[in-house]
Amino acid sequence: MASSGQPRIQWLGRWGFVLAATGSAVGLGNIWKFPYITGEYGGGAFVLVYLACILAVGVPVMMTEIAFGRRGRGSPIDAIRRVVNESGRSSAWSLIGWMAMLCGFMILSFYVVVAGWSFSYLWKMLTGGLAGSSVDDMAAVFSANNENPFILGGWSTLVTLLTMVIVGKGVQEGIEKNVSWMMPGLVLMLVLLIIFGVFSGGFGEAVRFLFSFNAESLSSEGMLAALGHAFFTLSLASGAILTYGSYLPKGASIGRTTVSVAIADTVVALMAGLAIFPVIFANGMNPGEGPGLIFMSLPLAFQAMPMGTLFGILFFLMLSMAALTSSISMVEATVSWLCDNKGMTRKSASWATGIVLWLISTLAMLSFNLGADWTLAGKNFFDWLDYLTSRWMMPLGGLGMVLLAGFVLKSETFRDELGLAPLPYALWLTMVRYVSPLGILVIFVDALGLYPVSFAVHWPVLLAILVIFALVGEALSPRLRQALRSR
Repeated sequence: MASSGQPRIQWLGRWGFVLAATGSAVGLGNIWKFPYITGEYGGGAFVLVYLACILAVGVPVMMTEIAFGRRGRGSPIDAIRRVVNESGRSSAWSLIGWMAMLCGFMILSFYVVVAGWSFSYLWKMLTGGLAGSSVDDMAAVFSANNENPFILGGWSTLVTLLTMVIVGKGVQEGIEKNVSWMMPGLVLMLVLLIIFGVFSGGFGEAVRFLFSFNAESLSSEGMLAALGHAFFTLSLASGAILTYGSYLPKGASIGRTTVSVAIADTVVALMAGLAIFPVIFANGMNPGEGPGLIFMSLPLAFQAMPMGTLFGILFFLMLSMAALTSSISMVEATVSWLCDNKGMTRKSASWATGIVLWLISTLAMLSFNLGADWTLAGKNFFDWLDYLTSRWMMPLGGLGMVLLAGFVLKSETFRDELGLAPLPYALWLTMVRYVSPLGILVIFVDALGLYPVSFAVHWPVLLAILVIFALVGEALSPRLRQALRSR
């Protein structure tokens, strides 16, 4: 489907998209969260469940977003509106695009503050500002960093400026050119850190922690963690992947491209575990400390090890690049929309977006110091941005996307865009209509704290629920499609 106006610029190749999308997916959370929950919930058993969730929820939803982007050749708002208009449906469905674009911008508004921690710690590691003899000393450094609005605000401002400079250069010259060295550089640093870990004394324990197949540790809570992480790790329903998909060349296979991104994201997350946990175990530290693992325990461990300063610098440089590739993706939808709809040049759109982003992120930054007491219903501004996006907007946006693709649009639209053979297409359609919506609903209910995690969920029960859901859905699908299409 051709979009109006100028021909849309495209990635120079399929791997430009793969690197950019992987960079979007590999953020700060992946570096510590996925390795930690893998070890916590059964090692290899958890990884298998996670991969199943990626295939059942992550890959189908990501394929759908990319197909929307490439078919509509525009920002989330424009792309969805063009695709629904092609099927003769109401333009009101473009509200899903509005929510996705707003969601990505809101996430970035607090993410640049967190990304600022990485850049701050890189500087501290370079200048010797991370001296300390205990975790309490490191906690004091972390608190002092957050309590000073000029320091914390300065680093988040730097992240904002770097993001806008890269995005302002364009898709090929800015985003693609930079991720083409950032992502390989990140992987190279991970390899060096893994080699360092092999000789640290804790590598064997780290491998057992990550990959031992312990099915007894895989509780219903672990299954929910695998399902939730499979959805959130791929940057779904935040406008990033859909916008990146709008630059994908027509001849590129959406299926193979999506699987490549999912595999790369998972491999990098596991490599991060092999880089981090040998150092943690070699120093007798707790691997389950969350963000404190990166900003308190690891700096202390690096101090105690030979060549620790060098590898500490490599680690925080890697972390900073992971944060930057994610921030680039989250702002692209807004910049794309301004260029397409407001007649702005790429640079003007980037800097206009950056100014608004800086103002909102400053409020998020103040939540750690001067504005810590500015709360509503017990949450400060930073917490509200996180709560609204992760618990409401992303699950609802993902659900709306798959329902739109599975029940509302003409079947020819996605059959043509995905270019799949009949059997793979039927499998994708089944996933999008029944499996992915059910998975997203479970994520949504769990994110709101309504799911009884103590309830023992067994695979036969889950399978039976899924089969019943699919059969009832298929029986009702003609009426459901008619009801949704009439809106």
